Amino acid sequence: MEKEILACIDTKNIKYLQAGQISKFIFPMERKEAHEKKVSHLIIRFFIMTITPDNEILYLVQKRGRKKKSYPSYFTDSASGHVTYETNLNLNRIKVNAIRELEEEFGIPEKAIQKIIFYDLNAEENQFTKEIAYIFFGLVDYDVNFKPNPAELEIEGSKFYNKTELKKILENEKNVDYSKKIWNYLLNKNIEGLFEQQTNLKKNKKETTALFIGRFQPLHHGHIYVLYRILEEHNKVKIGIGSSQFSNTKNDPFTNVERRRFIEAALKKRNIPNSNYEIYDIPDIFNAKRWVDHVVTIVGDFDIVYSNSDWVRELFHNKGYVVGKKLGIFKKKYNASNVRKLISREKKDWTNLVPNEVVNLIKEINGIQRIQSLYNISEKA
Repeated sequence: MEKEILACIDTKNIKYLQAGQISKFIFPMERKEAHEKKVSHLIIRFFIMTITPDNEILYLVQKRGRKKKSYPSYFTDSASGHVTYETNLNLNRIKVNAIRELEEEFGIPEKAIQKIIFYDLNAEENQFTKEIAYIFFGLVDYDVNFKPNPAELEIEGSKFYNKTELKKILENEKNVDYSKKIWNYLLNKNIEGLFEQQTNLKKNKKETTALFIGRFQPLHHGHIYVLYRILEEHNKVKIGIGSSQFSNTKNDPFTNVERRRFIEAALKKRNIPNSNYEIYDIPDIFNAKRWVDHVVTIVGDFDIVYSNSDWVRELFHNKGYVVGKKLGIFKKKYNASNVRKLISREKKDWTNLVPNEVVNLIKEINGIQRIQSLYNISEKA
């Protein structure tokens, strides 16, 4: 039997998951070892609903198997399981884990899932160790054929329930606390509204303001490409400097002031008027649920948000904001992590990926030596 390799994370770094930074902080560990050593790791919880032709909402609830080590015969979510480790793990790949678990536990194929959205993440304690649950909601076809897996759950109790039936289960049966809380939330939610698609822009695009958030560690030609494309469609762009409070670390070597200088120098060189953009510092608050509201209180009104981050896109979409299409070129090449790595290895071709004015600023603030020193410290740690 092939060993299951989990996506694990040091407890001190869990907060970074709330800021969408996943691949930078996770590491692989075999499942048995992770449980024995009580190493924190990622899991998914998937809550499935369907809508009948009569517009009745049904909720797919799982009753855990009698032989399960934790919570045997308890009612819980629709499907749950560990997130397997991947080098470039992101929210979309975690979503794939949720889809896989649903098929393994209920036999529901991906093609039967109409919509799936990320809701929140939650640190949970069980008898083994701390698990960080990525919570997803899904809407499936009403006439979906499902086959509960007897090796995973109790067949008799694992099925679709209407609202009245689910309320009785939550009130009178043994429930996993984390799942009970989410089901109660969904029982009081407009499910059709929850899965509604975003509305289109009603204004003329040229009269609109766009929001673009990046960390700019450092700014590179990929960022410039995105800003050009945005300004072709919108008359103004609000640029958010993400993780603005961090600096002098391997992943965030430059200060918010230095990053602001990168942006201003690059836009000035390209004759983009000051009236066409505004720059804002956006510190991380390590709370995915509140993050969008946090951003809005800083930047004010805008009509559309652009980001190539699946994390950012999902959070804004779930709050009802219009999300623009992904914009970018040669993602693996024009990537700030790649630029920093090239600098750390003393590869001169990093200068081809960054505007000349930004290259000069990095040299002026001793950024090359700073990055190399931070990488050396990280490797020795």
